[in-house]
Amino acid sequence: MHQLQVSAAAGELDLDRYFTRIGYTGSPRPDLETLRALTALHPAAIPFEAVDVLLGRPVDLSLAALQAKLIDGGRGGYCFEQNSLLKGVLGALGFTVEGLIGRVLWMLPPGTPPTPLTHMVLRVTIGGERWLADVGFGSCVPGAPLRLDASGTEQPTRHEVFRLGSEGAWTLLEAQIAGAWQPVYLLSPERALDIDYVAANWYTSTHPDSKFRSELRVAVTTPERRTTLMNNRLTIREARGGMERRFLGEPEIAAALVSTFGLRLDAESARRAAAIAAAAATGH
Repeated sequence: MHQLQVSAAAGELDLDRYFTRIGYTGSPRPDLETLRALTALHPAAIPFEAVDVLLGRPVDLSLAALQAKLIDGGRGGYCFEQNSLLKGVLGALGFTVEGLIGRVLWMLPPGTPPTPLTHMVLRVTIGGERWLADVGFGSCVPGAPLRLDASGTEQPTRHEVFRLGSEGAWTLLEAQIAGAWQPVYLLSPERALDIDYVAANWYTSTHPDSKFRSELRVAVTTPERRTTLMNNRLTIREARGGMERRFLGEPEIAAALVSTFGLRLDAESARRAAAIAAAAATGH
């Protein structure tokens, strides 16, 4: 047992419980090997999801709340929750870690107006080299740290190949999908403060234009496959190639939240989320 804790707003962030949750059994140190292990294991064990937002519930970013929900509560979260939790863990382990904030570009048509600053990632410095760590991007989470100071260099992962470039002073992340480069997000060069995430989280969880208010999005990425649920569309993409896609009925959506993604949801919450997802899928 590692017996290392970091003070939270109300309680403690227990690293042993976090390591148990994600299945990490190594000896953690503030090095690249540990960062690689955590960024692979975390999105495989803690699903990307925003069921609380869909059901009109508040999202608390305090470390105490994140531990209660994501570690002890058997739930997942979206980027602000996932990467805030990882930031707390990395800080407790002695990493030099900063938050960044950016605009999501994933699957948006060319010419789409600028999106709000609604994605959180981490900048981790190890031995003078800067790395991008992100465990909260759902269906295209890298599952590995990416070198920030390697502009234009292709960086293979178990799933897609990624590359980082620039648009002015901002950093652009792209993923290679079916032989073409797809923009993922655009990052501000300035370090984001906690209050920046409070404001962005408030927008993302409450604004009527936020997709999380009207769509069910769930994802788990293991080294072997990506499993995603978009309203009623369940997609499994194998790392070695091959894809399976099914469209689920409302009871199947509720069941998948618990059985496929492992969310510890009460039956009423799963039923309500499934009903909203099924209605969104049919445009009702």
